[in-house]
Amino acid sequence: MAATDKDSGSRIPHLTYLSEQDRQDIYDAAVRIVSQIGMRVHHPEALRLLREAGCEVEGEDRARIPAALIDAARETAPSVIDVFSRDGQPAMSLGGYNSYFGTGSDLMSTWDLETGEHRPSRLDDVARVSRLSDALPNIDFVMSGAYPNDIDPHRSYLESFRVMVSNTVKPFVMTSENADDLKAMWRIACLLRGGAEELRARPYFTMYLEPVSPLEHPFESLEKLLFCADWGIPAIYSPAPLAGGTAPITVAGHTAQGTAESLFGLVVHQLRAPGSPFLFGIGPAVLDMATSQSSYNAPEFLMTFLCATEMARWLDLPNWGYGGTTDSQVVDAQAGMEAGEMALLCLASGSNLNHDVGYLDFGLSGALEQIVAVDEFIGANRRLFAGVEVSPETLAVETIAEVGPGGEFLSAKHTAKHVRSAQWRPTIINRQGYPEWQAEGGLDLAEKARRKARRLLEEHEPRPLDAGVAADIDAVVAEFSPTVR
Repeated sequence: MAATDKDSGSRIPHLTYLSEQDRQDIYDAAVRIVSQIGMRVHHPEALRLLREAGCEVEGEDRARIPAALIDAARETAPSVIDVFSRDGQPAMSLGGYNSYFGTGSDLMSTWDLETGEHRPSRLDDVARVSRLSDALPNIDFVMSGAYPNDIDPHRSYLESFRVMVSNTVKPFVMTSENADDLKAMWRIACLLRGGAEELRARPYFTMYLEPVSPLEHPFESLEKLLFCADWGIPAIYSPAPLAGGTAPITVAGHTAQGTAESLFGLVVHQLRAPGSPFLFGIGPAVLDMATSQSSYNAPEFLMTFLCATEMARWLDLPNWGYGGTTDSQVVDAQAGMEAGEMALLCLASGSNLNHDVGYLDFGLSGALEQIVAVDEFIGANRRLFAGVEVSPETLAVETIAEVGPGGEFLSAKHTAKHVRSAQWRPTIINRQGYPEWQAEGGLDLAEKARRKARRLLEEHEPRPLDAGVAADIDAVVAEFSPTVR
């Protein structure tokens, strides 16, 4: 089936995966989970908000939310969230069928671009991911791409944020240990924007938050969620229920539980600050019963991902998605197939904020060359979903008449006029014949991507920060004193 983006007037058909009855049944199941089964809430202020709103709280922490509060939260949460660059320029409009792509975060290991070594990630890798992403046209936002094992773990997220700010103007999706380092990131963003209200009006970063499946909401997750609500930081509240492990093994059950867990966070968030920006999401990992691995690319992962994307649109909420992962340990044919398939499905379904470009090895390792390769896959698929202009000029009947039977179009003025716009041009995908390919070294896609990554890192210079602002940022980081719980 296909759907039309009525809001944007687009004529592009989009993939739909569920019937209207399916969507209603999944929602009804999620409501039953939230209102009848309930969830544990490990945060006193969140429990107070729920009690005062009329929720049932059993014992010290088991809360049940009535269906009416879920409906009310859906009404107050915005259906579109605009996100802006470091310089305050429009960068992403999250909602509808708009699809954006970015790197993932916190990978413990990295394939070294120069040596080929598989090693622990460092803070310098965060800088390189950011700078490379700044140079790539189809990477719309940046996550750290690496976890800095060489940094005190209680300072690692904030140090990553500082490095990212210096190496790209693109907006971020951030992770943090708790509300302390989140607040420091917010202070830095306020410096860049010129104040807290200016940042609220033009958000610079989106915050990634997770409950714990099944059906638990930790103190740290809710503390960050409430801070985001207070200050208008777009908040992603995306559980990662593991099908067969921490969620039902069936796609429908997996989707229903994940929907319930995200909606529970939505209610708390909107009770705190109605109208504050919120993104619905599910991290639909699958426990492979044969290997015990958590797969990012099993067909069932993709099925639940499509269901979650469709549920977000049915709920009229922007969604958090996945857009370039692979379970392969290296950049190979499997990596290309899986990441390309994800990019295609994101655009076909209209998934909004799609992360994890560059992920390998079940989300444990990353490679800069994989980011480059997926950037190209996204570009090709964006060309596909740009649609077809049908007009007298593009139908070219007069040109066909001029050429006539047995003629050729290579020398036609119409061809010269449209040659640059009518065809998408790859940068590393091979379109040469065998002799030409061999003459240029016989390189495969992975090696071409490595060479392009090295060239971009050598040549690309991100727009520098103002020296005074950079000094102020350094001061915020220097005075940060983490609370160790």
